[in-house]
Amino acid sequence: MVSCLHSVSFFGIEAVTVEVEVDVARRGFGGATVVGLPDAAVKESIERVRSALKNSGYQFPRYKTVINLAPADMRKEGPLFDLPIALGILLANGDFASEKTSRFLLVGELALDGRVRPIKGALSAAILAKSCGFSGIVVPAENAQEAAVVEELEVIPVTNLTQAASFLSGELELEPVVIDIERVFNNAAVYEHDFADVRGQEQVKRAITIAAAGSHNILFIGPPGSGKTMLAKRFPTIQPPLALEESLETTRIHSVAGELSAGQSLLATRPVRAPHHSASTSALVGGGVIPKAGEVSLAHHGVLFLDEFPEFSRQSLEALRQPLEDANITIARAHTTVSFPASFMLVAAMNPCPCGYFTDSRKPCKCSPIQIEKYLSRISGPLVDRIDIHIEVPGVPFQELRSGKDGTSSASMRESVLASRRRQQERFGEKSTLKNGRMDGKLLREHCKIDEAGESVLRQAMTELGLSARAHDKVLRVARTIADIADRDRLTAEDLLEAIQYRRLDRQL
Repeated sequence: MVSCLHSVSFFGIEAVTVEVEVDVARRGFGGATVVGLPDAAVKESIERVRSALKNSGYQFPRYKTVINLAPADMRKEGPLFDLPIALGILLANGDFASEKTSRFLLVGELALDGRVRPIKGALSAAILAKSCGFSGIVVPAENAQEAAVVEELEVIPVTNLTQAASFLSGELELEPVVIDIERVFNNAAVYEHDFADVRGQEQVKRAITIAAAGSHNILFIGPPGSGKTMLAKRFPTIQPPLALEESLETTRIHSVAGELSAGQSLLATRPVRAPHHSASTSALVGGGVIPKAGEVSLAHHGVLFLDEFPEFSRQSLEALRQPLEDANITIARAHTTVSFPASFMLVAAMNPCPCGYFTDSRKPCKCSPIQIEKYLSRISGPLVDRIDIHIEVPGVPFQELRSGKDGTSSASMRESVLASRRRQQERFGEKSTLKNGRMDGKLLREHCKIDEAGESVLRQAMTELGLSARAHDKVLRVARTIADIADRDRLTAEDLLEAIQYRRLDRQL
């Protein structure tokens, strides 16, 4: 007898439908076989399913059993097929009958005692279920809140195999999980940090405001203990609130990567990813035989913070060049090519020299000019070009550290950011997601017109600093954001001068 149920597999962050076909022969003896390009985790599901069935009071078939995961030419991985395989065996073995199998997608990992464990990618699976016309999806109870984000879909939570079988047979009615998305989203949209905690560094906060307003990448350069990491962690608190559509896209990436906490529905705050400088290239941009999302994708719609920037391997840093330009990362393998979204703001931090004290007036630097030059050259010119703002972060004087006065708050900085974003929306269209930091050459010529004084300033900077064509465009984009914050339509020489002073490394390399 043959049974057929529906489950999912993942291609990048997208879910695709998989048919789980089970054929239990009525004569002859033999073991169970899984076909359809299963990976090791799927092949091992036979032993998990065997124990789960026996410990739940069912009999594993004594006859030859073939389990086919279709389409057969697509690689299947992970333990999420355990539940549909077990239920398919029960149906094919005649343990129960069901009219619901064509209406529901099923996903779940089985424990040996029959409990249903949570899986990765429940949100993508629920989105697929709705788009393919299924009336609902059966998921582990821990994933129910996440899947219930998809409206007009029955999300059935199950805690064990017996419960799932009873639901499909009609013996047990289970209430679908329903959540108030707006309430959950608003309750979770709270940041723990605030720029008011940062003493001093007002000039740096100005640069950070500009970076957030125009979605510009930024590099902090300063001695140890000057507050670079503290500033970077507070960066998302001044960015515009995460829109629901952005939240869903970001949540899908984290869900497939297994980064969501148990019971979490949505990511309501912008993610901050801070990989260690020993991270491999695959960990940073994604990779694997079956490509997985890396840190650049997990930082989608948020911040990728790279501390000790020059300590990352040259290969890892150069791999950032494509996503910084295109806002996505494409990973090619022999059998497949997968693209992941990677629209993030790069916030990097570095010391000015190997010992860290080259720019510190309080402590002497012990590095030779050759050591400093070698240290700075670890970051290639093309990568420096892709970072809009380079800002020095000096050590904080004792008087400011001990001052009882709070620094500029996140709320105050956010007001300037939101005002600038409103001007950009008026410029690029209400439905456009384009920001100043992403303007192409045509838009630069249209919206970054400068007067004669500005032309003179820019010409002098290009000549004396040796700016590349890309750096020239970066200066114009930053100047456009500075003018937006000041509520000016036309760029002035002062806007250009401020933008040029944020190209510090162009004077070093």
